[in-house]
Amino acid sequence: MRIADMPADNGDIIHQAATLLVEAFKVHAPNAWPDMESALEEVRAALEPEKVCRVALSEQGEVLGWVGAIPQYETTAWELHPLVVHPAHQGQGIGRALVTDLEEQVRARGGLTIYLGTDDEDFRTSLSQVDLYENTWEHIANIRNLNRHPYEFYQKMGYTIVGVLPDANGWNKPDIWMAKRVGRK
Repeated sequence: MRIADMPADNGDIIHQAATLLVEAFKVHAPNAWPDMESALEEVRAALEPEKVCRVALSEQGEVLGWVGAIPQYETTAWELHPLVVHPAHQGQGIGRALVTDLEEQVRARGGLTIYLGTDDEDFRTSLSQVDLYENTWEHIANIRNLNRHPYEFYQKMGYTIVGVLPDANGWNKPDIWMAKRVGRK
């Protein structure tokens, strides 16, 4: 596997990356990229010059996963968006390698922080189905993963839950905000 900038002029890789968004998110976030048109739009947006867009490729040129980052706060903080790994290749370190590579890319651009939102649209954590306007930090401190929600992956990568946006995805369906300092003094 090798990780590189996603080539903006390679239609095959762009199409594979878009297909991956549709396929990988259809179970837990089917409204994220419900069709190829929306997925292709997302890939093209990720390829804008000011953003970071990295792809993990197999030796045969298959897209195993990809990650993007959007500069915010005058480039001191970057939003990780999106991260996707081919379902058949999850659990093999590809996501970890992509996030580590992205952190290096952001650091090289002077970024200090990477943050992300990891939605709980289908009640996969204990933060869903509760009123997060009451005892917010108590709920966060006692979060439990009920069904393979990705927040634990990011915690293993050194990201911290820094807040929640209650009802972001509907009644009692929060967005869980996480961040990690990647810059150096």
